[in-house]
Amino acid sequence: MFKKVLIANRGEIALRIQRACRELGIKSVVVYSEADRDAKYVRLADEAVCIGPAPSAQSYLSMPAIIATAEVTDAEAIHPGYGFLSENADFAERVERSGFTFIGPTPESIRLMGDKVSAKQAMIRAGVPCVPGSEGALPEDPKEIIKIARSVGYPVIIKAAGGGGGRGMRVVHTEAALVHAVQTTRAEAGAAFGNPEVYMEKFLENPRHVEIQILADTHKNAVWLGERDCSMQRRHQKIIEEAPAPGIPRRAIEKVGDRCAAACKKMGYRGAGTFEFLYENGEFYFIEMNTRVQVEHPVTEMVTGIDIVQQQIKIAAGEKLPFTQRQIEMRGHAIECRINAEDPVKFIPSPGRITMWHAPGGPGVRVDSHAYTNYFVPPNYDSMIGKIIVHGDTREQALARMRIALSETVVEGIQTNIPLHRELMADAKFIEGGTSIHYLEGWMAAHKR
Repeated sequence: MFKKVLIANRGEIALRIQRACRELGIKSVVVYSEADRDAKYVRLADEAVCIGPAPSAQSYLSMPAIIATAEVTDAEAIHPGYGFLSENADFAERVERSGFTFIGPTPESIRLMGDKVSAKQAMIRAGVPCVPGSEGALPEDPKEIIKIARSVGYPVIIKAAGGGGGRGMRVVHTEAALVHAVQTTRAEAGAAFGNPEVYMEKFLENPRHVEIQILADTHKNAVWLGERDCSMQRRHQKIIEEAPAPGIPRRAIEKVGDRCAAACKKMGYRGAGTFEFLYENGEFYFIEMNTRVQVEHPVTEMVTGIDIVQQQIKIAAGEKLPFTQRQIEMRGHAIECRINAEDPVKFIPSPGRITMWHAPGGPGVRVDSHAYTNYFVPPNYDSMIGKIIVHGDTREQALARMRIALSETVVEGIQTNIPLHRELMADAKFIEGGTSIHYLEGWMAAHKR
């Protein structure tokens, strides 16, 4: 096992990784920007090193600064968390070439899954169900593009091969708009991701977003840890997640989960990963794989009792998974609400000083957050300041506990989206379960948000 791990991230995930390290008896090194000097995880770290000013490009995205810090602190491994450099194959490669262990997949796996075209082709070869669409990147010839769209059937969606986070996508309903949409998406993809390649998929009208969590070690073992429903989204950004997914037959989940685990074995994947699917009319369609720990990993931890971050570290250290697929059990129901520092109506970021922070408690309640009273939320990064996660024996109990937890939560000095979460926890359709990825935006429009 490692003696010292460098945490190359910030916010709640930095604190989450730090806690996992402490439980394993591993010392942690935290890197931070000047804007995060007073962060809780900086104060709690065994060692903390400032690596640059507030802008991410000069701090959390600076590969030389992070690797140099690992060298001077004698860290043995680097955990990238999520976001920033976590899915950057070049970073993973530089980490390992510098003599450190990257707590995550191999650079080859990151590259394979980072390109949506190659990822889809790999999944087809592995027998994982995919959305009908182009077999690879779209050709330059407009006539060929039109031919592909006709075979797929409208509406279609044009996606950037190197995209992510809901960017680089355009829905096309008519043939007249197709070629222009492809050209525009190519230009945007080249500017945003440095890769102008785009591909086409059938656009599903009312799908749900369901994902499968996997763990794979370096000894050819791979398991899946159930599913999460992440359909409550705004502009392709998740707001609420839960496990298990309401109303989907367990046999259907088991079938796709087994295929995901088999795909990991086939491509030699290691570490934690998430297969994301659209689910509609009883069918799963692969859309992408995230080669890192997810923001929403706590709901899976709550229903399985498995610490995913600790398993990441143990796998990177060469240990075998301590359980088989048959030993994994789903118990009860878990729900997570992402707490963002933002106007709950206009969704404009609300940085500033938190003058009062009171986290909820009680049975089945977990709070993952780096916030505290008098903490200053910087304007330079993502607006998420924490997550409230609850667990209950049933979904109904989990919903009740989340309502109570949200009512107990106090955040003063800045605005948050807690009022939105309180409304959604009382919404009849959400309580019923099984809403599509378009539900929240329709709800917001109806409520004039």
